[in-house]
Amino acid sequence: MSEEAPSTAQTPTSAAVASVAETTESATSPLASPSASSSSASSEEKEKSVAQAKLDLAEKDDDRDDDDETSGSSNGPKSSLPDTSSLGKKKVLVKVGMIGDSEIGKTSLMVKYVQGNFNEDYIQTLGVNFMEKTINLKKTDMIFSIWDLGGHKEYLHMLPLVCNDALALLFMFDLSRKSTLTSIKNWYKQARLLNKTAIPLLVGTKYDYFANMKAEEKTEITNQARKFAKAMKAPLIFCSSSHSINVQKIFKIVISKVFVAVQRQED
Repeated sequence: MSEEAPSTAQTPTSAAVASVAETTESATSPLASPSASSSSASSEEKEKSVAQAKLDLAEKDDDRDDDDETSGSSNGPKSSLPDTSSLGKKKVLVKVGMIGDSEIGKTSLMVKYVQGNFNEDYIQTLGVNFMEKTINLKKTDMIFSIWDLGGHKEYLHMLPLVCNDALALLFMFDLSRKSTLTSIKNWYKQARLLNKTAIPLLVGTKYDYFANMKAEEKTEITNQARKFAKAMKAPLIFCSSSHSINVQKIFKIVISKVFVAVQRQED
């Protein structure tokens, strides 16, 4: 497939997390992903402290996104007046499927985005889970219907429940386990047999673990992920549910791409 290769990945600085390089036909740069170039740190402790500082910065930026984004629920004081904010607004249902091996953080990402919570003790998904979240935009109420498929092969027969009618598919892998990235090839083939039009995103989870890995290991995984993203014509995003890194960005990319696709259909 002829397309531009993603630009050099960046560490999670405030600027990197705040910017979303969007294209509709080729893979985008990894958001808040690690530096692909190998560097010799003076000491392992220094490298880890720098990585932690960047994680903290990226976490603060994603928390600010939480504050900026308005969902269908509010924790503010209740008004006695009827809520007319949704009157006359167009409602758009966006089904999003989450696909990948077991224990890679699919449920954690879904719950973190919808409820803002993170729990280390989630049990493995048995079959399919789904949750909804409403995003109130100016003229549109966008309702995310997020479907999470258990990663064990015994649930493969339930893949149609997740893929059918989905507008976006998140192909997810654990950044700290290379085998889960290799599995993306098969997941992608199976999903595309069921849905050829859904917008694909390649999502690397558990960036907080990845940030403390050896430089050569990070480079190898980053390069392989870029190749996969390029072949899939998908944006590549690295995230961490536990540290609130790029959780909001993933779904903002989905929103932007869905609007582009809808606009093309109307034209």
